[in-house]
Amino acid sequence: MNKLLRLLFFGCVVRLIVLVIIGLRISHKERLPKSGPAIIVANHNSHLDTLVLMTLFPLRLLDKLRPVAAADYWLKNPWLTWFSLNIIGIIPLRREMGNVREHPLDSCSQALVRREILLIYPEGSRGNPESLTSFKSGIAHLAKRHPEIPIYPIFLHGLGKTLPKGEALLVPFFCDVWLGNPLHWTGNKQSFMDLLNQSIQELASSGNFSAWQ
Repeated sequence: MNKLLRLLFFGCVVRLIVLVIIGLRISHKERLPKSGPAIIVANHNSHLDTLVLMTLFPLRLLDKLRPVAAADYWLKNPWLTWFSLNIIGIIPLRREMGNVREHPLDSCSQALVRREILLIYPEGSRGNPESLTSFKSGIAHLAKRHPEIPIYPIFLHGLGKTLPKGEALLVPFFCDVWLGNPLHWTGNKQSFMDLLNQSIQELASSGNFSAWQ
């Protein structure tokens, strides 16, 4: 039942909102992975980011798409927990581990072993509209665990204006999605993070966007 509800939500509701009401310009869509395992890395300005990224893929891959999201936000009440886990299909990431013994990346690693596609925002949280902050190094630790798995950088522009942080109403604003070539673990955390940040900057420059503010 949950699988059917998820298919209806993304196939009807989300695609109507993203493709008709908002509208997207997508550059280099052919660079998307055709199957998992893979890691999608993108900047983060809006709750729409995840919905947009998931609509880039065909519906046949919906069961393989797993957004990584903060547990303290998306699991904060029973209804939101059910919706987040069963409809959006998130992998909850605990930002404060406390006495939990499981490594925060274990669930992500298990998903990659199952050949799923992770959607990750290395900034850690939504920032100010159309402003990108430095990526946190958690993605480097995941890449080191799985050096053979490709990492696809994506730059999103305009969604921070369509649905900014703290707002509940959509503002029609045409949005852009720029997809980069896949990256792999370089063998060194700093060089990997430099490569990833550089890739995002280059994607932003391709669209004449100011990515770093």
